[in-house]
Amino acid sequence: MEYMELKLIANDIRKGIIDAVYHAGCGHPGGSLSAAEILTYLFFKELNIDEKNAGKADRDRFVLSKGHITPGYYAVLARRGFFPVDELSTFRKIGSRLQGHPDMKKTPGVDMSSGSLGQGISVAAGMALSGKLSSENYRVYTLAGDGEIQEGQVWEAAMFAAHRKLDNLVVIVDNNNLQIDGTVEEICSPYPIDKKFEAFGFQAMIVNGHNFEELEKAFLAAKQTKGKPTVIITKTIKGKGISFMENNLSWHSGVLSEEQYQLAMDELERERMLLCQGS
Repeated sequence: MEYMELKLIANDIRKGIIDAVYHAGCGHPGGSLSAAEILTYLFFKELNIDEKNAGKADRDRFVLSKGHITPGYYAVLARRGFFPVDELSTFRKIGSRLQGHPDMKKTPGVDMSSGSLGQGISVAAGMALSGKLSSENYRVYTLAGDGEIQEGQVWEAAMFAAHRKLDNLVVIVDNNNLQIDGTVEEICSPYPIDKKFEAFGFQAMIVNGHNFEELEKAFLAAKQTKGKPTVIITKTIKGKGISFMENNLSWHSGVLSEEQYQLAMDELERERMLLCQGS
């Protein structure tokens, strides 16, 4: 798949995020928007998955450790074909299978229920170890937030994963530098993230999380690495793609007015037109 096609899909994912949050009247748009390219690359380029057979045994596994960014997760699952795109308008509604945190028992394509921050890497490491013990070739990917890695359980899991030489495990850190209460430096700085993971035995890379070429090189390097897990630290912008949300802490979670909804969708449509003109 060409980079331009991936950019257009990421634009669609952002539209899905805005649509879901607007119709729900709640949600977490900021971190969903910052991860749009990461989720797009994973689900349309990297992962060995089949939307027609979501539970196939040899599929790659994905764990959304920062489980509150379901607007982005559901948007990419819908765009990939796990369920209809128009179902995004039911986000967080009573009776919907698209609730505020992912539920593996209800939502097609979800490998692990999540929401309590800090647990995803532990779960993903367990999945990766299971693959090793059963001599299966699937790979495991987990997406964590930079504020989330302040949790101690993250580092216990990192120590375990490196000790077990889980080279089938890739941790992605969405490093948009903002968490619910402020910047990650202000709250409890995890920097330098790469050196910390390296000290625990990981291969570490830092890339632009909005650049598909850099993402591709990093995921390829992860596949070629043997004997240790990989962490890809993606430098991103919270609220990416919507001018009034970018680097704006108040959009960690928030409610869009009708005017804001239209402004956001208009911005994304203009971006799509520019992409199409440049293709």
